[in-house]
Amino acid sequence: MPISPNQGSTGGGTTVVITGTNLGGATAVHFGSKLATITGNTATSVTTISPSGAGVVDVTVTTVGGTSNPLSFFYVGPPFKTGLSPVSGATAGGNTVTVTGTGLSTATSVSFGANSAIPTVVNDGVLTVVVPAGAAAGSVGVSVTTAGGTSNGLSYAYVDVPTLGTPTPASGPASGGTSVTLPGTGLATTAFVTFGGVVAPFAVISDTEVVAVTPPGVAGAVDIVVTTSGGSVTSVGGFTYIAGPGI
Repeated sequence: MPISPNQGSTGGGTTVVITGTNLGGATAVHFGSKLATITGNTATSVTTISPSGAGVVDVTVTTVGGTSNPLSFFYVGPPFKTGLSPVSGATAGGNTVTVTGTGLSTATSVSFGANSAIPTVVNDGVLTVVVPAGAAAGSVGVSVTTAGGTSNGLSYAYVDVPTLGTPTPASGPASGGTSVTLPGTGLATTAFVTFGGVVAPFAVISDTEVVAVTPPGVAGAVDIVVTTSGGSVTSVGGFTYIAGPGI
């Protein structure tokens, strides 16, 4: 006599279907010592709503013909989330986020605001999930749904792809050391700035301004690339290295 699902929340409320033979006219279904609510019954199945409980309990069906053999039902506590990494990413989604906590082994979905995704369970304390696309830039709540219930309490920030304006100044010595102001939008989460593929030191002034110091380079125009949580933007030929004089 199978039971599906064979696990559910400690708070009860799980719809459970028990299948077998001679089940018509069921008068009671017990989860341990507690009665379940019967919502459907045929000769081969009984549909019930599990009562609250804890641990592993025996489930039995009683008809006018007697009481069935027991089946095991596992009560699962609600999940508890302790961390999310990274906590931001592109509005388009697609990056992988790691969720840590407890009671995550039965996770079936992770919701980012109104959108959800199916996670990969690593173990009871860790799961990973590919972030779905967001409706717009901004923070959304993150919830994890397991057999034990749904846990909220964490947030994730969707970030738009950055834009860049005209760098100032747009040229400097090939020896490097020029302080360049990079205007734009969506720059608050800047993680890297490169000049011609070489990483440059930088400081985030605001969401619309980053100041970077050019590394040494080779004479000529190079691309400036700014990478943020929302993606990367390139100023093609945005800075020109000028060779120093020679005698």
